Amino acid sequence: MVTSATRGAGPFVAPAAILSLLVALVPIAFILYFSTMEGTSVEPFRTILKSSLFHRAMTTTVVVAFWASIISLVLGYIVALHLARQTARRRAALMVLVLLPFWTSILVKSYAFTIILGREGIINSFLSWLTGAQVALPLIFNRFGVMVGMTNYLTPLIVFPVLASLLAIDPALYRAAEVMGAKPIRIFLTITLPLSAPGVLAGVLSVAVMALGFFIVPALLGGRQDLMLANLVDFYTREVLDWNIASAVGVTLFALVGIFAIPATLIRRTKGRIAS
Repeated sequence: MVTSATRGAGPFVAPAAILSLLVALVPIAFILYFSTMEGTSVEPFRTILKSSLFHRAMTTTVVVAFWASIISLVLGYIVALHLARQTARRRAALMVLVLLPFWTSILVKSYAFTIILGREGIINSFLSWLTGAQVALPLIFNRFGVMVGMTNYLTPLIVFPVLASLLAIDPALYRAAEVMGAKPIRIFLTITLPLSAPGVLAGVLSVAVMALGFFIVPALLGGRQDLMLANLVDFYTREVLDWNIASAVGVTLFALVGIFAIPATLIRRTKGRIAS
């Protein structure tokens, strides 16, 4: 619903919106231009479609993004459910802990995880001390390390939309269910989970969009088998020095992100209209 206040803000918002579009669209236009051999051929796309390395990176990207989204959803939903049951003052204090991961650079956090998860890191050192024997669990430079690093960053992005959906549920529904003799698990399955579904869907789609484009975490915490599309772009630009192929991979990644980004945007707009 467009209000008079929103219409009046249009002239003030327009310059920033136009600048943002230019900042985003100009690089995308250059990538599209280079991906088609300066507008003369689509050979780079044919090349990557025949490349086993590209297919492996594509599969890894989708699989990693899927599992990172699922794990983040489980962890984020538990945190959001706990926050929703707190008083407003206590919830505000706990939200600071949820926001902590955003206050540290993802690069710094990834290096921190190398210290925590390394073969001689904090976890293995503690287990060695606890068991009295040398423990060297492979917690880094593999898929496990990638999942730890990605879920640490993505989980807060699930908490906020899910928490908003949980707080919007009328408490009278819970009281009515309790009066009718419903057990806690039945209340969760019939009231909490269905009514929080919009927040869950919005959070998962947003997290999936971000997970598809991860670069630093797979590069620092993953192994050779954890090559994702963003890492493949880096490989073609810095190692192979083939900007056309790199641009084609970038366009493919952009299209893949768009598959998830468009539904996420539509859901947000729908929720905004309902709220207004």
